[in-house]
Amino acid sequence: MKKILSLVSIALLCSCAFNVNAPDGTPGKDGENAKPIISQEAIKASMEYLTSDELGGRETGSEGLEKAAVFIEEYLKSNGIKPYFKTYRDSFKLKDIDAYNIVGVVEGNDPKLKNEYVILGGHYDHIGIGKVVEGDSIANGANDDASGTIAAMEFGAYFAKTKTNKRSILITLYDAEEKGLKGSAHLAARLKNEGINAYSMINFEMIGVPRASTEAMAYMSGYERSNFAETLNRYAGEEVVGFFPGAKKMNLFMRSDNFPFFKELNMPAHAISTFDFTNFDYYHHVYDEADKMDYVHMANFMNKMIPALEGMMNAPTKEVVLNDE
Repeated sequence: MKKILSLVSIALLCSCAFNVNAPDGTPGKDGENAKPIISQEAIKASMEYLTSDELGGRETGSEGLEKAAVFIEEYLKSNGIKPYFKTYRDSFKLKDIDAYNIVGVVEGNDPKLKNEYVILGGHYDHIGIGKVVEGDSIANGANDDASGTIAAMEFGAYFAKTKTNKRSILITLYDAEEKGLKGSAHLAARLKNEGINAYSMINFEMIGVPRASTEAMAYMSGYERSNFAETLNRYAGEEVVGFFPGAKKMNLFMRSDNFPFFKELNMPAHAISTFDFTNFDYYHHVYDEADKMDYVHMANFMNKMIPALEGMMNAPTKEVVLNDE
């Protein structure tokens, strides 16, 4: 009975992703000009489950990570996002450990462009148990990277509902990032072997806290490697994604789940983050908890990204291109 109740609770958590507002974010009048926006409440509900102590820090191979995978699968299913493979799971082995990415697809609405894929993702695993602080040993991984996981899930739900994407979208949640990008590497190689017509990839990595008001809302790793940020900002109508010198200094482009897609598929693939190593003290720490996340910021970021993503996904040609080295 407890298991049944748990699955019912998960389904309820997964089923309400949006408020319906007008384009400027104000409530629509009698539905006129109304469109869905991603709500703080939906983000917080997913965050509180994925970072609960019940999931034990979501280490690869753990019971907690399995619970996270089930939650994500139920979310995708309840929001009309279909499995890309036979099931949502892209399974692989880490020695004797069973691991799995979760992969859903939102088909594009254009007869030709739907054969091109935009990949959105984030890693849903974390480190499990961390250094004990005041009796707490569970590293719940809210900013790293439940925040990015939820962003990818919410974007998938948005486009599945609105059907405003001409190109198809893969919603990809990676296992074993903390083990050395193993999940994204497996999926990128599999997609390459299957001959996917992939256009571009965005990995959402730690978007749970805001940057200083003097900085761009977010930054993109490998900024200078393509015109991706420029293109997104043009469709957003403002600089949502900026340049962060520290990203190059710390080689962040090669340290997150975007890199295997760049390497395998030779396409623009970047990580977008709002964590810049000055605005959050709890990286790989037991205090990386749901109550430390800024839900106003997260909802604002996701909703500003929607027109940017729509513009890029719906352009008649592949505007985002790699720059010459």
